[in-house]
Amino acid sequence: MPRRDRDRGRPRDGDSYRPARPERSPPPVRTEEEKQAAAKAEYEKLLTMRSGGTYIPPARLRALQAQITDKTSKEYQRMAWEALKKSINGLINKVNTANIKHIVPELFGENLIRGRGLFCRSIMKAQAASLPFTPIYAAMVAIVNTKLPQVGELLVKRLIMQFRKGFKRNDKAVCLSSTTFLAHLINQQVQHEMLAGQILLLLLHKPTDDGVEIAVGFCREVGQYVEEMQPTIAMAVFDQFRGILHEGGLDKRTQYMIEVLFQARKDRFKDHPAVREELDLVEEEDQITHQVNLEGDMDVQDGLNIFKFDSNWEDNEEAYKKLRAEILGEASDDDDDDDDAEDESSEEEDEETKAMEIKDLSNADLVNLRRTIYLTIMSSADPEEAVHKLMKINLPAGQEPELPSMIVECCSQEKTYTKFFGLIGERFAKINRLWCDLFEQAFAKYYETIHRYENNKLRNIAMLFGHMLAENAIGWHCLSVIHLNEDETTSSSRIFIKILFQAIAEEMGMSKLRAKMDDEILRPNFEGIFPKDNARNIRFSINYFTSIGMGALTEGMREHLQNMPKPALPAPAARDSDSDSDPAEGNQSWTLAIADASTAAGTALILREPLPLAVCELFLALSLSLLEPCRAGTESAFLLCLAGSSSIPGRQQELVALACSAASCSAITEPCPAWAGAGEPRPSISLPVPEPAAATDAARQVELAGRAEVGVPRAGQEETTAQRDLVEVAAAGEAGEARELSEWG
Repeated sequence: MPRRDRDRGRPRDGDSYRPARPERSPPPVRTEEEKQAAAKAEYEKLLTMRSGGTYIPPARLRALQAQITDKTSKEYQRMAWEALKKSINGLINKVNTANIKHIVPELFGENLIRGRGLFCRSIMKAQAASLPFTPIYAAMVAIVNTKLPQVGELLVKRLIMQFRKGFKRNDKAVCLSSTTFLAHLINQQVQHEMLAGQILLLLLHKPTDDGVEIAVGFCREVGQYVEEMQPTIAMAVFDQFRGILHEGGLDKRTQYMIEVLFQARKDRFKDHPAVREELDLVEEEDQITHQVNLEGDMDVQDGLNIFKFDSNWEDNEEAYKKLRAEILGEASDDDDDDDDAEDESSEEEDEETKAMEIKDLSNADLVNLRRTIYLTIMSSADPEEAVHKLMKINLPAGQEPELPSMIVECCSQEKTYTKFFGLIGERFAKINRLWCDLFEQAFAKYYETIHRYENNKLRNIAMLFGHMLAENAIGWHCLSVIHLNEDETTSSSRIFIKILFQAIAEEMGMSKLRAKMDDEILRPNFEGIFPKDNARNIRFSINYFTSIGMGALTEGMREHLQNMPKPALPAPAARDSDSDSDPAEGNQSWTLAIADASTAAGTALILREPLPLAVCELFLALSLSLLEPCRAGTESAFLLCLAGSSSIPGRQQELVALACSAASCSAITEPCPAWAGAGEPRPSISLPVPEPAAATDAARQVELAGRAEVGVPRAGQEETTAQRDLVEVAAAGEAGEARELSEWG
């Protein structure tokens, strides 16, 4: 049997010439800790390689990231740091004008609080490498600065420090890139414009060709904004440029650059706008402006550029997730369990409530509403179009008064009054009673605060409301808030009332306005303007309307003033007296009668209140100085009589009436009728014997005084030459009308 056939039936475990292999044991299963340790060791090996971990193959890096899951380990945080740096660099490198609105949300998705140093370093490198993209990078920084102002401040400080180092080292390229970036940050209001003046004055203090070239480039970028915000700084800088140009110590090329700059300024920098329209992405009130000076110490926080282990890494990451959700308006990702639906809904309601509270406190909605109303009004061609557009605005509940207020404010901003706004207000007030009431409330509010407005605004507001009143768009009863008197008006309110009534009279005509003021239904609302409470306020109102050319409206007040009863003064206090005379015979006034017996001229002076005895005697003594000396061949006698209260006869005995004449007169004795029947001793009275006509006239003057007079003779009187007019007095009689005294002489 052949051998081949014999071996065919045997099992072959191996070659006949080679021993059998031993069975292999399965490899040991590594624990999770061992896997983590091995991955960390491999990562450390990669970091210590020749490349220093700058480049790690993507496949190996993903495998390591999948293996290292301990977030508290240094290796995991190091890998997260490297991933953050690459992500920020990638987003900055691919940003442009078209996609900036999409890149910024992705940028906020990265932890910019931890990586703010990386962000600043990356964007500074990208800007220095491509200067034409500087406006785009500045717009991105402006958006980030509104939510994370510490990032914008850090970038400004690093750019200033970079400029200072480049200026000391005479590094033109570094200075040029730094100043260009700072110029656009100033245009975006991330940095205050005062820094621009400091940089320009530093560059032009000792002018060189390179320094002036950098200054020209910087001024070209920031010139329009500085001209608008700080014209004094712009004037000083261009004076420096003008002086450098006149000195002529620089290169021709540099001088030509200065001339081109002056031409750009003349054209108002139309080729170099401060912010391009497509990059104007931040509202002015949302921007946060930093004020970092060129000089002084500043911390640029270079330590933020390198990795540092963070023991609270997870807490900080969680805090940034909440901040990112607030910035981007995302829902909270804390609850992963679907069973806690109620808790999740309650948290969302809390977040919405917080967001609503933040909006209310910032007044962003109110500002946006006012801006919308303003732009709608100013962009309309006619009042009808403006009203049609304004009616389409969705006003939040409780914000309806903003519409009338904005119409009035827009009108007040004009240089002169435009009827365009009056027609808008009239149309709104006639559409719905709600707007009519709101305009009436606005009238009361503006009248109370009219002193806060300058003359031009005051005039426009008054003419607006005057038009609406003349067209009966608002009720005349709103004039009840005006109280035209000296105490309750100011100079501004009186000017407002004047312009208001002049505008109404111009619209309606004086006759219709007068008829409106005399309307019995509306008259109670005009009591403050046409008062009838006291004479002082009535006279003030009459004088006011007469001075503004509307005296026709005051006829009712003038008539009322004439018919007003004269104020009754209180009766003099009764004095104690030893007399038992009847008080009813008393007199409430003192009457001084001065009679000229020769000319039958006389007058009476009524004193409404009793005077002391010494005053009466002094008045009689002074009256004697008015006597005119007798002319040759004539005889003149003057009788001065004083009549007083007969209720105090004891005191009246001391009062004497004096009579004098130029020549000696025979005296007679006659009892005084003033004390007749009073129970007192009657004094002897010596009177001159005047001529019959003169005596009759003297008696008439005594009768005019209405009282009994007493008199005593007096020896000769020295002649005087004094001639003067007596003061204007009230003549006797109940009418109380005034008349001038007779002139003596």
